Amino acid sequence: MMARGDEAKRPAYPETPARPASDLYHGVEIVDPFRWLEDVTDPEVRAWAAAQTKVTRAAFDADAQRPALVERLRTLYDYQTTSAPIVRGKRYFFTRREGLKNQPIVYVREGSAQAEPRVVLDPNGFSQDGTVALDWMFPSPDGSLLAYGSSPNGSEMSTLKVLNVANGEHLTDTISRTRACTVAWEPSGQAFWYVRYPEKGTVPAGDEMYNRKIFRHVLGTNPENDPMVFGQGRSKIDWLGVSESEDGRFVVISSSTDWIKNDLYLKRLGDDTPIVPLAVGLEGQVDVAIFDGKVIIRTNAKTPRFQVLATDVEHLAPADWKEIIPEPDGGVIEAIWVVDRKIAVLTSRRAVSSLAVHDLDGRKLREIPLPSLGTVSGLNGEWDGKELFYSFQSFLYPATVFQLNLDGGEPVVIDRSTAQVDPGDYEVKQVTYPSKDGTKVPMFVLSKKGLEPQSKAPTLLYGYGGFDISLTPAYDADLRVWLDKGGVYAIANLRGGGELGREWHAAGRLGKKQNVFDDFIAAGEYLIKSGYTNPAKLAIEGGSNGGLLVSACLTQRPDLFRAVICAVPLCDMLRYHRFSIARNWIPEYGSADDPEAFAWLRAYSPYHNVKQGERFPAVLLLTGESDTRVEPMHAYKMAARLQAGTASDRPIYLRVESKAGHGAGKPLTKRIEEDADKWTFLFQQLSVP
Repeated sequence: MMARGDEAKRPAYPETPARPASDLYHGVEIVDPFRWLEDVTDPEVRAWAAAQTKVTRAAFDADAQRPALVERLRTLYDYQTTSAPIVRGKRYFFTRREGLKNQPIVYVREGSAQAEPRVVLDPNGFSQDGTVALDWMFPSPDGSLLAYGSSPNGSEMSTLKVLNVANGEHLTDTISRTRACTVAWEPSGQAFWYVRYPEKGTVPAGDEMYNRKIFRHVLGTNPENDPMVFGQGRSKIDWLGVSESEDGRFVVISSSTDWIKNDLYLKRLGDDTPIVPLAVGLEGQVDVAIFDGKVIIRTNAKTPRFQVLATDVEHLAPADWKEIIPEPDGGVIEAIWVVDRKIAVLTSRRAVSSLAVHDLDGRKLREIPLPSLGTVSGLNGEWDGKELFYSFQSFLYPATVFQLNLDGGEPVVIDRSTAQVDPGDYEVKQVTYPSKDGTKVPMFVLSKKGLEPQSKAPTLLYGYGGFDISLTPAYDADLRVWLDKGGVYAIANLRGGGELGREWHAAGRLGKKQNVFDDFIAAGEYLIKSGYTNPAKLAIEGGSNGGLLVSACLTQRPDLFRAVICAVPLCDMLRYHRFSIARNWIPEYGSADDPEAFAWLRAYSPYHNVKQGERFPAVLLLTGESDTRVEPMHAYKMAARLQAGTASDRPIYLRVESKAGHGAGKPLTKRIEEDADKWTFLFQQLSVP
């Protein structure tokens, strides 16, 4: 069995030659020793990555506990979980992951939300190994057709297809280049609007990942002849999306070049009237519900935690909007949904959900009881129907789907997860701690019931802190592997996220990004000061923007953490925007092409702040060969620089997953293997028996 903790010796890493490249940024020379690792398709780089993964595999496969850990994970993941339904006429569409199947299956119930479901589409048949996934789906207005996208190897490069729901046969319509697509069906069900990327060769090389445009497709026609209906002449990084209004009379177009604001346009269907602006140039986010001539608007353009306003389709100018639900005191209006000509309002306070029903004048009619402190998602139902659907989950409450009849009565469970967990075995606390500048930051702390802080518990701290994304309570089956071993799990709601509204996000983006790292470091210090753990037992984890978070923190405070799990990360913040779709993230991070942004990016860019001779914690870097969001080169270069720079014997592992991408659509078999490696790494480094 492999030695654990400090007894482990420095691995024999593959040779990684330094081939310095030099760049001049605003008069400052930056030398990059591992630029050659950026070309992840180069045979030499591929061989290097394979050799790195071989070292990682040897370390984990030699661990005698790993086989039992895999079996434990298989048991924990062997349950059924169901999404809230999408309602279309008398059909209720939902996905369900069953047992150990690799991909969720699409079902439909007909006539009633509690009718016996039947399979509409089984993505487990897309490929033998489960690596072709369902990316998204949009049923037609009457539910007779289903437009969906699928992609191989976690690439998210979707192909759109159309399925006849009644007989399970595909129509001839097949449309490529529909990554992250949205679809707006016309009332006839014979045409839809959708988002498509340009064909290679029609735009400059590298721009195929940008230039989203909206097209209209008539069923049975050649998609290559589909007319472009929106997007001509707009910025190539415009993020366009479409949806149909609640009553099916309009197509709603959303356009954004920034994560904190978007424009909305409307097109009335069935006539030749032009596309008209609804909300253009507002300093905030805006979304709408349109039905029966009424327009209900949720926006944070004037209030940082959102308000709800109303107007009608003949008076679209913002000057005509009337507030009906004000910004909540201490909360954030996360979503609205119109059912039975009433407004369901989802609000969060300190990352915990509440749900209420209001009338069209904004008066609260009732608060909907929830099982515990947790997260509501998946609001759905028809504007002229009586049924509201939603999903609820928490750390110790697996996802459960509820139906509420707005004529009266209490919520009814229509789908319950089969995961077996006794909440009484565990404890969840929500604490508040001070960051470096005194800002109060909320954090969830999970542990086994009755665990007394003694500064010895192995502790895993998780964070994200970006893009206005909120970390809220969610059921994660594999966490029990950690908690049942006496581990503590903490989730910090850092600035940069959306937990406390627009101002919370703004306080952690662009030139204020260091606040996010300060918040996370302060979370670790709080866990130590409060007696939960100590630096020898503290690990951190994050993925994507969270990978940037943990890699920045390990360079800024290597003394504070014993181990780091860094998944699909951004690490080279001077060159990140040159790869894949990353120009879309300049509004969040800034660009080194700008002198002011260069200064703050250089100050925290993890790759550029690896100090030679520093004793770094153990690090496990995870990436996927097919990642089209964050280039694998970030993990490659960071691994190389840490291996070359650390003075510690603690390992720097790189794990490169084949036939996998950023994480979306990853088959369960691969998830289990990855989780087994993650927990094996933590058990080894934190000396967990």
